[in-house]
Amino acid sequence: MNPRILFVDDEAAMLEMLSVFFGEKGYDVATARTAQEAMALADQGSYDLTILDINLAGENGLELLRFFKTNFPRLPVVMFTGLPEDDLLDQAMAGGASGFMKKTDSLDELLAAVQVYVPRP
Repeated sequence: MNPRILFVDDEAAMLEMLSVFFGEKGYDVATARTAQEAMALADQGSYDLTILDINLAGENGLELLRFFKTNFPRLPVVMFTGLPEDDLLDQAMAGGASGFMKKTDSLDELLAAVQVYVPRP
């Protein structure tokens, strides 16, 4: 069975690109554009890694991080951001995030970061 990743981001184009890229690398990818979609998917299935945008449109990625860490404490959650490192990332790490990735990283860098948590199939 392929490793499963849940990507949560409010940018549809970003989700599409990451789904295709990681799907081609042998990962099963589910996507959510809102906190509600992410929570529903998490409750319905099992994931090996969640990658969570820290700034969801109109929603707080830190609150969603708390949901994951409360309900799925062993699930690695990596924060995904287009912002420079700041207090939000510090708060995310203090809140139990496993790490962070930048939206400006190359796809190969994102793949390497994912492989830290979920080995390549």
